[in-house]
Amino acid sequence: MVKFRKILVTGGAGYCGSILVPQLLDRGHDITVYDIMYYGDSHLPKNNPHLKLVRGDIRDAAHLAGCLDGIEAVLHLACISNDASFVLDEALSTSVNLDAFEPMVVAAKKAGVRRFVYASTSSVYGVSDKQNVTEDHPLVPLTLYNKYKGMCEPLLFKHTDETFVGVVFRPATVCGYGPRQRLDVSVNILTNHAVNKNMITVFGGSQLRPNLHIQDYADVCKLLLDAPDEKIADQVFNVGVQNMSIMEIALIVQKVVAEEFPEKGKISIDTTPTDDIRSYHINSEKIRRVLGFLPKHTIEEAVRDLCRAFRDGRLPNSFDDDRYYNVRTMQAIDAR
Repeated sequence: MVKFRKILVTGGAGYCGSILVPQLLDRGHDITVYDIMYYGDSHLPKNNPHLKLVRGDIRDAAHLAGCLDGIEAVLHLACISNDASFVLDEALSTSVNLDAFEPMVVAAKKAGVRRFVYASTSSVYGVSDKQNVTEDHPLVPLTLYNKYKGMCEPLLFKHTDETFVGVVFRPATVCGYGPRQRLDVSVNILTNHAVNKNMITVFGGSQLRPNLHIQDYADVCKLLLDAPDEKIADQVFNVGVQNMSIMEIALIVQKVVAEEFPEKGKISIDTTPTDDIRSYHINSEKIRRVLGFLPKHTIEEAVRDLCRAFRDGRLPNSFDDDRYYNVRTMQAIDAR
């Protein structure tokens, strides 16, 4: 028996939503996906009678409010979703990632939504030389993307009470195969290069980056929907696993791709300098202690899943097709 039957997922047609939404449907939820559909919706199970797809912009507060009738829980995944995307159009990113947030929270509460789960990001910490970055570490964002993500967290908690429970999770960089694939995040980038160019280029290499398998991301969302109010109300949870340097990730990719495609022979690793110095090592002990969550999947598994998708022809034209790359897609459609 699910705790909340009717759920609205903003950004549900995106990379993480493409894994999560079918699994929520399988659990017996009625799902409304509210998404601007920059990347289409053909990867979602549109013939499922319990799925309602709404092409909508979260900045359109009135339209969004009209979709909240009867909704019991909101999973807010929608955003302009990485640092590079902010280079495109600062006004777009500001309006989507910051300005639209509080009106959406207010509308959800007014509509009688009982739980609001917000996907923030572990990059809110910026660069830290602390051995373990816990949830109470100062937020020292390096970019507007992680600054705005952090600024929205207290805006949610400003409106929570015993009838409207809010919780925030800060996921690490997501990796692995999803029906709406991204190939512009670190593990996936390295795997694409190794499989299709027989060479991995590492920018820098020493930077520490926490990662999270896309299935673990989906499992966290389900857990935060199911958890008792008193365990999650006004809480923030780091969610990551395998805090590794970019070079360590590259070596895993090199090993797995060689095993999956022995005919390729040696995959070379080329290192080059970078200005991207983001480095942080997140501690995810709190979510294990409070909710018993331990990630079940690894970077190695993510790479293997991607290798199989490449082999099966599920990721054609992986360098040339804009749909795998957020910035390129938004440039191509002139997103505003």
